[in-house]
Amino acid sequence: MRIGNCSGFYGDRLAAMREMLDGGDLDYVTGDYLAELTMLILARDRAKNPDRGYAKTFLTQLEDCLGTAVDKGVRIVANAGGLNPAGLASAVRALADRLGLQVNVAHVEGDDLVGRASELGFGEVLAANAYLGAWGIVDCLNRGADVVVTGRVTDASVIVGPAAAHFGWGRDDYDALAGAVAAGHVIECGTQATGGNYAFFTEVPDLLRAGFPVAEIHADGSSVITKHPGTGGAVGVGTVTAQLLYEIGGARYANPDVTLRVDSLRLSDDGPDRVRIDGVRGEPPPPTLKVSLNSVGGFRNTMTFVLTGLDIDAKAELVRRQLESNLTVKPAELEWTLARTDHADANTEEAASALLRCVVRDPDPANVGRRFSSAAVELALASYPGFTTTAPPAEGQVYGVFTAGFVDAGAVPHVAVHADGTRTDIPPAAETLVLEPVADPQAPPGERGTTRRLPLGAIAGARSGDKGGSANVGVWVRTDEQFRWLADELTTDRLRELLPEAADLPVTRHVLPNLRAVNFVIEDILGKGVAYQARFDPQAKGLGEWLRSRHMDIPEELL
Repeated sequence: MRIGNCSGFYGDRLAAMREMLDGGDLDYVTGDYLAELTMLILARDRAKNPDRGYAKTFLTQLEDCLGTAVDKGVRIVANAGGLNPAGLASAVRALADRLGLQVNVAHVEGDDLVGRASELGFGEVLAANAYLGAWGIVDCLNRGADVVVTGRVTDASVIVGPAAAHFGWGRDDYDALAGAVAAGHVIECGTQATGGNYAFFTEVPDLLRAGFPVAEIHADGSSVITKHPGTGGAVGVGTVTAQLLYEIGGARYANPDVTLRVDSLRLSDDGPDRVRIDGVRGEPPPPTLKVSLNSVGGFRNTMTFVLTGLDIDAKAELVRRQLESNLTVKPAELEWTLARTDHADANTEEAASALLRCVVRDPDPANVGRRFSSAAVELALASYPGFTTTAPPAEGQVYGVFTAGFVDAGAVPHVAVHADGTRTDIPPAAETLVLEPVADPQAPPGERGTTRRLPLGAIAGARSGDKGGSANVGVWVRTDEQFRWLADELTTDRLRELLPEAADLPVTRHVLPNLRAVNFVIEDILGKGVAYQARFDPQAKGLGEWLRSRHMDIPEELL
């Protein structure tokens, strides 16, 4: 069966659904529209209007594409329902009626736990959504649904559901299910599997408009990752490796239906723009479900000062002391960051300038509003030479806080709601496994010959991303010899040296020999989640590229 994914986030390329339907034969089109930050956005949307809370762009895509999908017999599965899958299903039915199409629309619900947040010990939150699995989708498809919309299922579930329904897998077909999770994890972020955000992007031909990925899934759960002929980008072992390392933890990647053993899968070249994934092994899922918890943290404001030319540190120190002494009320949190983007003897003013950023947060909007930003601007004629800021005074803005909770799977309703209004309760997994981390064998360094001081990226690729307040950085190389060196040299202590922002944070390393990779999870580097914006790169998307730019002594024989 062939599944093409047309969305990696809410805001992805609007034309992608049309491109997938027109570009080649497919059995299913899927879409992932949800992320931790998206759930906060949709929660605030629903708070303003209870009929909203879903990804509206999905409807825009269907208005253009639903007729084509019906004509071609392509079924659509997407988690665009967000916090209101029933509302989106109704909207899709209304759209189909308006277009004169006969379409069976079903949805999956039960993930929304906000009404039980206190009972479950989560406190007062704006949104609380459990990550459901694929079996509600399976039930909808088995009952004839042409379009299935869900709330917060795992990203891979929109691919696992169609595969399980198509092949008739049982809930204990762990290896096959794990293979579908692997394929789903590769394609759920769209063009990240076809050359987007790829460390060796200069090797990717025609990246002007990368094609979206397709997974050809087989009855045993093995798959081939590819794309439609003639589309941009590339599918290779490297692009697939990069995406497999994205936002994972260790060798065990837990999903609500199965635990994927990431250390079991094998990648091989299957022809131009084709990569085979096989050898995948699965284990029972854990007994708990992860819960995405979003709440309003307070109000935030930022002022950024431009410091040009000489005496940058002294200029920064002066304006820091001035602003803090001029604030009539000190905000609950006040953070300064100096980005030394300046260059000596620069031939443009911008290249001669550094940026000093002051971020403030407080439960009271008055304490971070004009009271703060106007105090900064009032220094304009009384501070360092060349005083300027990147923006005028402004009011503070609401910011969100993300935390992850866990709840017993049996305490979460999982319901498939069919076009005729009938409802099917999906029971939790009968068999579960309390997951233990796979040990990280840190061997003593081997003997190496002559080395050269070079960026790690001279031989290694990396992919990084956010996991709540934590971040992961996956690093991989292309040969067995390079991997032996990488596993020896890039330890947790070495990572902390290379990334000083992680120096005092808990770091866990996971070795994945089949991918020639090591994956690090850095806890708390993102503070209270993406919306909190604890650092310059709040989603840690560039963290891997920073690591690749750091210099190490690399054996010449590996270059």
